Amino acid sequence: MVIKTRMYGTSLYVEINGELDHHNTEILRDALQNAVLNKHVSNIIFDFSKLKFMDSSGVGLILGRYKEVKKQGGQIGIVNASPQVDRIMDISGLKKIIKTFESSKEAIKEFEGV
Repeated sequence: MVIKTRMYGTSLYVEINGELDHHNTEILRDALQNAVLNKHVSNIIFDFSKLKFMDSSGVGLILGRYKEVKKQGGQIGIVNASPQVDRIMDISGLKKIIKTFESSKEAIKEFEGV
């Protein structure tokens, strides 16, 4: 799994390439904690365009970040989910609480007003 992050205002944009499963959720969790501690992060946007697979560990990680960000008044968004990942998000209930976007521009515009 390869993780790329960048900031857009107060939104942390996270691109994940590979699989998000029980083998590597700790890697992403650590990367997110470091970014949140070192930068003023209100929102997190996950770009799943290169995410090939996600299991329940990945769902749990995203749900945990959702709870943390929501406590601080922020939001989480997901962009570019494949049909397979979108189905996992739907079955798990993530889509009921986390907004999905068709593009990163759309998510950044909503979260940052740009």
